Amino acid sequence: MLALCAVGLLVVGQLYTVLPLLGLFADSWSTTTAAAGLTATVFGFGYATGFLFSGPLSDRFGRRRLIVTGLTLTAAATAATALAPNLVTGCAVRAVQGLCAATFAPAAFAYIAERIAPTRRATAMTWLTSSFLAAGVLGQVLAQSLAAVVGWRGVFTTGAIALAAGAVALRFVLGPDRTSTGGSTLDAYRAMGRLLTNPAVTLLLLATLTLLGGFVALYTGLQVAGPPDISGNAGTLLALRASALPAMLLVPLFTTRLSKLPAAQRVGSALLFAGLISGLTALFGRGGDIGVLALGALLFVFVFGIAVAAPALVEAIGSLAGPARGAAVALYTFVLFVGASLGPQLAALLDNSFSTVATGVAVLLIGGAAAATLGHRLRHRVPAGEK
Repeated sequence: MLALCAVGLLVVGQLYTVLPLLGLFADSWSTTTAAAGLTATVFGFGYATGFLFSGPLSDRFGRRRLIVTGLTLTAAATAATALAPNLVTGCAVRAVQGLCAATFAPAAFAYIAERIAPTRRATAMTWLTSSFLAAGVLGQVLAQSLAAVVGWRGVFTTGAIALAAGAVALRFVLGPDRTSTGGSTLDAYRAMGRLLTNPAVTLLLLATLTLLGGFVALYTGLQVAGPPDISGNAGTLLALRASALPAMLLVPLFTTRLSKLPAAQRVGSALLFAGLISGLTALFGRGGDIGVLALGALLFVFVFGIAVAAPALVEAIGSLAGPARGAAVALYTFVLFVGASLGPQLAALLDNSFSTVATGVAVLLIGGAAAATLGHRLRHRVPAGEK
């Protein structure tokens, strides 16, 4: 599990690595910071689209084989990003990087479902999901720190080396692939279509869209529209990004207690909580006079709510999928990172002030909480044979 979580940090961190580098991209490629933000968006769309293929591919070719092959290709695409001479090329290689990186998460989730005992599976899922969320913060922190020493190209070169090392490590750490059950790839897409006809699943997927969308938008807004004494101070931004990491480490420790609530109910409560915290952030940030310590504390609590909701969404959607769990995970990860890819654009749309961004995130997450709650209620009205 430790190896999977460590590599998960590296892979998912590639989405967030660019957020503190946008200004450097703009200077290097003679463009604007807003335009440079497309490097996050195209990666996110490539990443999300890749999930629709990687889930069925892992069923067909095996979890370990797909993870190792995907990591090798991701390392090559990451190295190519370091060589990008302009924004257009940068966006093109970032899209390829996202597509290759998408091989990891569905195969890793499926590997845990197959290899980890049921009594430890929820905890294992929570640790892996928490590592993905931690990448949202740690990826920014490491990128900002490295860029100060080796520049933005050096950040991607370092990432490529680390990903290649991860591929070698997991080749020896993961167990050998099991024989395919023989189902066709087309069967997986039929299963996805059936899942989308279930209103409870559709509502939970709508809640999923808001999860990383709100998370990424708030952190992007911190940089592009934050109070001047915060957004213009690299050290302060670094500290604020790092302040949320302990929240992600705390969540797995509460798994046993939290699991007493139905998964969909946990989702609704956690998203509502995170939305209210974002609303408080907007309230305190109005006028730009919010203190760094207060903002750090609010971000800590906000991220805790997001980190509680993420694994609960996997569990809630999977519980409605029956034998189509692989298809359900593919849909979940696809929608999750479509939301993440839209986060920077939401922040850019609302960049009038950080308070405006935080208000928009609050509305988004509260809407997600409402969708999850309605999905939980509809679940009990769906005939058992359709679950």
